[in-house]
Amino acid sequence: MQDYSVQLSKYMPAPAAPVISRWINDSKCQFRVSRSRTSKFGDYRPPHGGHGHRISVNHNLNPYAFLITTVHEFAHLKTWNTYKNRVKPHGQEWKACYRQLMQPFLQAAVFPQDIQMAISNYMNNPAASSCSDLNLFRVLQRYDANKDDIQTVEQLPENTVFVLKNGRVFQKKEKIRKRYRCIEVKTQRVYLFSPIAEVFVR
Repeated sequence: MQDYSVQLSKYMPAPAAPVISRWINDSKCQFRVSRSRTSKFGDYRPPHGGHGHRISVNHNLNPYAFLITTVHEFAHLKTWNTYKNRVKPHGQEWKACYRQLMQPFLQAAVFPQDIQMAISNYMNNPAASSCSDLNLFRVLQRYDANKDDIQTVEQLPENTVFVLKNGRVFQKKEKIRKRYRCIEVKTQRVYLFSPIAEVFVR
């Protein structure tokens, strides 16, 4: 049995690393620290084509977001082991697994108090992504490093011009229900942005 604690502690709170290391060994999971992906924080793939369980988590998450994402993906693994593909990806079965797997870290007080409280509220009805819970995502953002040049859409005054990581330029407009209407400068097409979408201001 290989101990991954030292490597994992570079990305997540050190007290959590031995637990995750044990999960990796027990499930015979191929766990990979991935490059940054704008579309998702982590990914789970069930056994297929000669591969076992596979989990990847973005390398650039802060330690608490990395751990929360890791638990999210292991909840998929645990759900698949029990139900295979007979249940919804983020249905009640997955939510029950997520709550169960998160408990050791909440009991050990691995998270700062503000994150601990946000997770406790989030666990009342876990969503497909921690990004879907605005309160949890905002609290996690407090612990991001080296993001002085990055802001969220909701922080910008109306009519502010901002840039995405891919170089596309937009202008922020009014809020429509839960999202902000934004116009792409080049095409004049309208897009709706999450209030917590991270952008660069020119």
